[in-house]
Amino acid sequence: MPFLFLLYCVAYIDRNNIGFAGLQMIGELRFSDAAFGLGSGIFFIGYTLLGIPGAMLVERWSARKTMAATMIAWGVVASATGLIHTETQFYLMRFTLGIAEAAFFPGIITYLGHWHRAEDRAKAVALYMAAIPVSQVIAAPISAVLMRVHWLGLGGWRWLLILEGVPAVLCGVLSWLYLTDRPWHAKWLAADERQWLTGQLQLEASHKPGGTRLPLATVLRSREIWLLCLAYFGGTTGNYGVNLWMPRMLQKLGHLSASEISLLAAIPAAVAVPAMLFFGWHSDRTGERRWHTAIPRFAAGLALAGVALPFIGLRGALALFAISLSGIVAAYPPLWAIPTSFLGPAAAAASIGLISSLGNLGGFAGPYVIGWVSNQTGSYVGGLLTVAAALFLSGVVVMLVRKPAGIAASTIQ
Repeated sequence: MPFLFLLYCVAYIDRNNIGFAGLQMIGELRFSDAAFGLGSGIFFIGYTLLGIPGAMLVERWSARKTMAATMIAWGVVASATGLIHTETQFYLMRFTLGIAEAAFFPGIITYLGHWHRAEDRAKAVALYMAAIPVSQVIAAPISAVLMRVHWLGLGGWRWLLILEGVPAVLCGVLSWLYLTDRPWHAKWLAADERQWLTGQLQLEASHKPGGTRLPLATVLRSREIWLLCLAYFGGTTGNYGVNLWMPRMLQKLGHLSASEISLLAAIPAAVAVPAMLFFGWHSDRTGERRWHTAIPRFAAGLALAGVALPFIGLRGALALFAISLSGIVAAYPPLWAIPTSFLGPAAAAASIGLISSLGNLGGFAGPYVIGWVSNQTGSYVGGLLTVAAALFLSGVVVMLVRKPAGIAASTIQ
């Protein structure tokens, strides 16, 4: 788990460092807010294409090999993004980065199901996905330092992108050497521990729908999976809308330098870490999933709408961003525990790929709508309210999810 946590920190830094880079890049390359929002979000168009194949590769082939290939590819693309000069190049590199990284997240969520029982899964997802806010805490001071450099005639934002892609390549090599695909391959576990864990997971699988040659067909017919896609879409709309535009909004409110804003942006992320871990732990302890997903999303939407109020200053915006980001990420662990609670391994992998792929289109919608509205109105208010509405929608939709008939092993409460 610590190694997976490290991988996701690296992934999230590469995915979102464009928000910090934009503090300088927009001015240097003369991008409009709409162009920056489109380029930031277009990552998720590429990401959508390969999410399901990525999860299925982990389920049917190898997590170790899939993660290694994925990380090496996206590290190279992430670094190359620091060499762009035009809007077209920006769009192309972000789209390619999405394709390169597409297998990673759904693959890891599937992989966690190979190692953790249903009653432990939300805690496992919480520990893994805590990398989202932690990566922001880590990235903020690093970005603040790199934004000040000017080496070899290249600005700080370029070095930020170039250097932060290197760890992904190194981690790809380490993944090949370090990861273990299944519990029964784990020589670092005692024989009785391997047998016990394998037996527990097999027992759990025996109470779910049997294997199918067409797991995607099973998933596409599931009302619950489509609801979870919509719920995840609302969350990612808020997540990436906040993460990619928060530095620019804080800069506008505080009139501070790029490096100072980069450091301030770490505060909401630091607050979000304990919230995420608590909701994952409490969801597993109670066995309840839906309310543990919906309540944080309602709080996040309300707080984000508050940022749009005209009298909110820099300190107030920081506090509300902290509440919003906490609510966004705290909902992820219980949400991701839902599909694996009622689907067999192959169908669960397909469902995770589908939810991740379609839901992550919110990562395109959030940044783009804020940038577009800002371009049209000269204000972030309309975009913030739209993203806040998406977070409310996420909470409402997840409450409509029900346990499919005939599933006895676990419950969606």
